[in-house]
Amino acid sequence: MKLARKITSTLTETWLGLGLLLGFFLILALYLTGFPQFMSLDTYKLSEIEEGASKEEFALTPPSTGGETEFQEEEPKKTEEIVPMKPICDFSDWRYDGCEMQGDGRALGQENNSIVYFIPPPSQIETAEAQEWMVRSQSRKIVGIREVIVKSINSSSPPAPECTIRKNVPALVFATNGLTFNFWHAFSDVLVPLFTTSRAYDGEIQFLITDYQDWFVEKFDKIFKALTNYEIINFDTDREVRCFDHIIVGLRGHKEFGIDPVRAPRNYDIFQFRMFVRDSFSLPLWLDIPYKVNDSPDKKPRMMIILRGRSRKFENADEIIAAAERVGFEVIPGKPETENVTEFAKKVDSCDVLLGAHGAGLTNMVFLRTNAVFLQVEPFGNMKWACDLFLNEPAAEMRLRVLGYNVTAEETNLYEKYGKDSPVIKDPLQLEKWGNASLVYWQEQTLRLNITRFTPVLQQALQLVEEQS
Repeated sequence: MKLARKITSTLTETWLGLGLLLGFFLILALYLTGFPQFMSLDTYKLSEIEEGASKEEFALTPPSTGGETEFQEEEPKKTEEIVPMKPICDFSDWRYDGCEMQGDGRALGQENNSIVYFIPPPSQIETAEAQEWMVRSQSRKIVGIREVIVKSINSSSPPAPECTIRKNVPALVFATNGLTFNFWHAFSDVLVPLFTTSRAYDGEIQFLITDYQDWFVEKFDKIFKALTNYEIINFDTDREVRCFDHIIVGLRGHKEFGIDPVRAPRNYDIFQFRMFVRDSFSLPLWLDIPYKVNDSPDKKPRMMIILRGRSRKFENADEIIAAAERVGFEVIPGKPETENVTEFAKKVDSCDVLLGAHGAGLTNMVFLRTNAVFLQVEPFGNMKWACDLFLNEPAAEMRLRVLGYNVTAEETNLYEKYGKDSPVIKDPLQLEKWGNASLVYWQEQTLRLNITRFTPVLQQALQLVEEQS
């Protein structure tokens, strides 16, 4: 009996051990076959990282069981962002129209209207709007300037002409006609805005000139050569297709005979323009007036008097010159329209004072040295606003010292021509309302200065000059 119980106990323990052993091997086999439900999260993370997946990627991608689970999300499809093309032309400024394009620009001269094409980049050409502008390419929106056509094309437009010449510098398209026969307008409408628009390129820019005036380019040849290192193209007669990565159409003119440094590249101002002009004409860049550097202490300071030939001329110019000489000046009569610009610039540079009645001849102030005196005679009528806006304010910004003399009714020929009781004499503002002021005060008027009244102003000019000695 004892033997039977021993045998039974032994068999029971043997089968139990065998069962446990078989169970262990079964579990091990299932584990090694890789069933995911037997893998721990840590083991899964480790295996994924070892295969090159980041922890961040794992966080967005739950373990897969060979089919979709409630944790899986379809990855959103990426759509290419289309950046709208910026407008290449802006007509919002009160003074000028302008276009600027970066990329594939092509310039083609034509007899009637020269054309500038702009081809948008491949990423935008499908969605770009085909547009066309007529651009007055000067700094003043006036009638009579030859316009330039600017065309921005798209994939549906007729193709632009193929390039025949390519330049790796920017191009600037502008006009030289308009009111530029007037010396003041030549500077205010073209030369100052041209400096503002192109100077920052340090000569690495090519000019394409529409409404090309040979005399203008020749007259201001020194300024053009100081602004561009390249051939100047007559855009109206040119038959090449000139291609550039950067084209500017129009000149950036901020104000009358001036520059707004806030809007200008490198914060250029009109003082820097004057120094640039002096350098272009090979005038010394001293920042003082000639009197201070005279070789002889007995040498008199010099005054140039601009002598106009028609309207607003001095009828008693000889008396004015004699009065200036009595005060202590050496006087140089100046008739800029009769002389070469380069030679006249040298004469102005040698003077301490520039005197004249309001007019284009006073634009020669650009050739004066810093702290020289600018003395403007203000004609009769409501002329102060014009004297200040067009000449006095620019002169002050050029670092010249400004004086003025206001003509009375008795010092103008209009007093005798119309009579002291005429609205021309008694109410100039009323005449402006009637629309006749320009003809009368600007075109008909000549001046006979009261020498007794004018002499103290000459003395004040001399005092300002001597303060620099």
